[in-house]
Amino acid sequence: MSLGRVGVDYRTQVLEDLSGVGAADWNALVAAGAGRARPQPFLRHEFLRALELAGCVGEAAGWIPRHLLLRDTAGAPAAAVPAYLKLHSYGEYVFDWAWADAYRRHGLRYYPKLLSAIPFTPVPGTRLGARDAPARSAAARALLEVARSLQLSSLHVLFPRPDEAQALREAGLMLRHGVQFHWRNAGYADFDAFLTTLAQPKRKKIRAERRKVAEAGVRLRRLRGREIGSADWAFFNRCYESTYAAHQSTPYLNLEFFERIGEAMPEHLVLVMAERDGRPVASSLLVHDDERLYGRYWGAIEPVPCLHFEACYYQAIETAIEAGLRVVEGGAQGEHKMSRGFDPVPTVSAHWLAEPAFAQAVDRFLQREDAMVGAYLDELRERSPYRAVPAGADTAPADAVPGADAAAGDDASASD
Repeated sequence: MSLGRVGVDYRTQVLEDLSGVGAADWNALVAAGAGRARPQPFLRHEFLRALELAGCVGEAAGWIPRHLLLRDTAGAPAAAVPAYLKLHSYGEYVFDWAWADAYRRHGLRYYPKLLSAIPFTPVPGTRLGARDAPARSAAARALLEVARSLQLSSLHVLFPRPDEAQALREAGLMLRHGVQFHWRNAGYADFDAFLTTLAQPKRKKIRAERRKVAEAGVRLRRLRGREIGSADWAFFNRCYESTYAAHQSTPYLNLEFFERIGEAMPEHLVLVMAERDGRPVASSLLVHDDERLYGRYWGAIEPVPCLHFEACYYQAIETAIEAGLRVVEGGAQGEHKMSRGFDPVPTVSAHWLAEPAFAQAVDRFLQREDAMVGAYLDELRERSPYRAVPAGADTAPADAVPGADAAAGDDASASD
């Protein structure tokens, strides 16, 4: 589907799946958007295409791909945007159920809506993959034009980069702020060096939790990339499904997806296996790039006290220290992560609603919510688990979030 021109310099294509663009072109654009040599793992063509081929996204899942590709007047790719028609609001981690309910109560249709996000993945990163600032601004305008041309109720862009949030605000979207919890590496030599920076009660608690796992006879090992075999993926998928079954819900992902990313992008993957008496009892999947490690999915087939913290947090921190990675992102929500060394950081999303009265009401709501988020961040920062700011650690998020000053007063699964 061709939407036409955005301004005079770009033509927009709307792709029904990623077979319409080469992996090299897509990956180059999303990497350029972040000013990096390689794209974030979740933005890679291989990751998003695996979701499509494994049936994790599509009409049946309520995530209908409508990716944007902008080309310049010479036909060269200039911007790439992962986007979906959403038939519900599941798997997003920025909640708009109240907005949808308000539409319903007034006899208006909220779904389908247009969403730019990584399915089931609350990781901040590139959403407007563009080779330069003009292309980024054009991509923001193109998204809005698609929503308008399809007569959709709304457009939502979740967890974009700060420069992208700014472009979206300039295009007419409203910004919304939230909070995640990230662990920051201050150049620790090992896990014990990290522990010494914590207040004594927190340090004691972590040691006690790790000791409980060891005393239960559980041993942890980490498989990297090609070391992960088909039997390992099958067991991990069983664990992943058990997590959803425990919450009486349906898994978003499946074994075919995990096997596909295991084949296509092994260099980004670490599988943590927890074993007792030579038998696997739990597993977690960690994803990383050259800077960050992301705690993603986990599950267990036998209950072991504190094993979730070990498999999802402590193994992630140890892996990051060993690899020299700057940050561990623990996923959405979870104040309990603070006592394990994770700091609160602001996140941002961008929103547009077609109905003027609702847009005005949401704008007023977001202004009130920003003040509450700011107070919440201040409160969380007063409860830091550290004895003092770790030497060499970042004291603010790696990327400043537009509007975060207003949202933060004076100042962005396994773990999901």
